[in-house]
Amino acid sequence: MGDLKDFDELDKRIIEMMCNSSQGSYRQLAKQMGVHPTTLIQRVKTLEAKGVIKGYRAKVDYVAMGYDYNGLVQVYTDNIESVEKELVNIPEVAAVYDVTGEADVVVYLCCLDRDEFSAAVKRINNLPGVVKTNTSVILNIVKPESDFIPKMVDGGL
Repeated sequence: MGDLKDFDELDKRIIEMMCNSSQGSYRQLAKQMGVHPTTLIQRVKTLEAKGVIKGYRAKVDYVAMGYDYNGLVQVYTDNIESVEKELVNIPEVAAVYDVTGEADVVVYLCCLDRDEFSAAVKRINNLPGVVKTNTSVILNIVKPESDFIPKMVDGGL
């Protein structure tokens, strides 16, 4: 695991900037940061190589696309690794979290309708190794995970 202290101020500023928006050319982003484009490119490539920056994608509001049934499924299992491997193959599973606490795994489901949601929960329950589940329907997403940007630099977010 990394440590925030391992990153200098420029790395922290780059990470913060890329979290806010990675759109634009390296030249434009470098100008905003007051560094040479080559410096920015090298730093970004290093952060990618370290696994800090894992990719770039649009932030999509799935509810706006019609995925109206979202939920969290707490999964209790007698074979965590096997169940986790199967969970990632279920199309409606948006995320799988290996957690501490009463449940062994928490799954985030993203479904178009109640029938699809019900079928996905039943599919999870029928996986070999699943002992039981506890499902919560998400009524509103107040702050999605994709909006989290850690405070990286003094005076930052």
